[in-house]
Amino acid sequence: MGAYDNYHTGAEINSHDPAACDDHDCEENRLITRRALFQGGAGAMALAAMGMPGLSLAALPTDRRFVFVLLRGGLDGLAAVPAYADPAYKGIRGQLAVAEPGRDDGVLDLNGFFGLHPSLKNLHGLYQQGDLSVFHAVATPYRERSHFDAQNLLEVGADRPNGASDGWMNRMLGLYGADGARLGIAFNQTIPLILSGPTPVSSWAPGGADMPDDFLARLAHVYAHDQLFSTLLQQAVSADVIADQAQQGMMGGGGAAGGNQVLTRTLGTAARMLQAADGPRMAVIEVGGWDTHANQGAGTGQLANRLRQLDEGIALLAKELAPVWDRTAIVVMTEFGRTVAVNGTRGTDHGTGGMALLAGGSVNGGHVLTNWPGLDTSKLYQGRDLAPTLDARSILKSVLAQHLGLSWADVENHVFPNSREAGPIRQLIKA
Repeated sequence: MGAYDNYHTGAEINSHDPAACDDHDCEENRLITRRALFQGGAGAMALAAMGMPGLSLAALPTDRRFVFVLLRGGLDGLAAVPAYADPAYKGIRGQLAVAEPGRDDGVLDLNGFFGLHPSLKNLHGLYQQGDLSVFHAVATPYRERSHFDAQNLLEVGADRPNGASDGWMNRMLGLYGADGARLGIAFNQTIPLILSGPTPVSSWAPGGADMPDDFLARLAHVYAHDQLFSTLLQQAVSADVIADQAQQGMMGGGGAAGGNQVLTRTLGTAARMLQAADGPRMAVIEVGGWDTHANQGAGTGQLANRLRQLDEGIALLAKELAPVWDRTAIVVMTEFGRTVAVNGTRGTDHGTGGMALLAGGSVNGGHVLTNWPGLDTSKLYQGRDLAPTLDARSILKSVLAQHLGLSWADVENHVFPNSREAGPIRQLIKA
């Protein structure tokens, strides 16, 4: 297909084939570093002794793992995935242009046209072994530049901001009926919008103080006849028991150290929990720090350091999920891209088209998927942004259908309503 793969031509995409700053918005979203609810395995045993449902649960309805990594702040897609061979790339990117492959701090080549930022060495390795696909010129239907509205739309999965009151992942979990409450978890102190809704989910974040076991027992006794609260309490304790076991496993196994230790600990624990036979299957992980209005850097600098942390985090997920890696898919997305040209403070401003990643052992990887619009000024959206040509919902809908085995009708009508224009992308997942 020439310099890049193009999933908008030929038989590869079919619209309805089931087979297949505002300144006040610019405060960066940070990873929360305290526990969500309760801690302590003995408390869980106290709950079981008081007649609550035991922690030994029936088999879960799926053995597939799905992780959604939300990069809050708007990652510069042309920094993470430079289109270094586009004729206009060097001129329009200026001091933000990453050096060509083979040079110091140069692009890690993907296909002779696109590459990965030099900080993404582990992701480059996943691409080479066929466990990573890269998407470019990606956007939701949103065409403004507010963090708040853009994140809202990405999380609710609608065709406009505030188009739904619950998150698309919560609606997806609801398709599993009563089992949906056991499948989902947020690695944050609070439940993000993407997981909010009628299906209860757990949350976990590192840090915080222990809850005394006798307090948990008294709490369970008081609310023994409140089915909703009892269920939520059991989920919280169950998640924390698994988390404690996961952290002990990390310490025993010599988990990665250095860099952003909170992020490392969160991702490592997430992987161990997802690996557990009775653990959750679907998770949301939030990572902030991508709103690079100033001093962004090119091959090195502020953004390069942040990308390196993300790269190490995904590598840790892959390492710790090794026993279930062949049943795992990880989607990485951000709310919007950034301006193509550098601004007056050596950074980039809120834009439109960006990039997305799909990693995992179940992924039919080694591809860059895009309908590339080009970087010539005449091709930019509103003369400043990478023009969006691939709907983020097409990626998500296709992964849910192909990886989790959900019906296209459920994905299109229930999880992502009003999304018929976002058709399936074939063969994202291995047969």
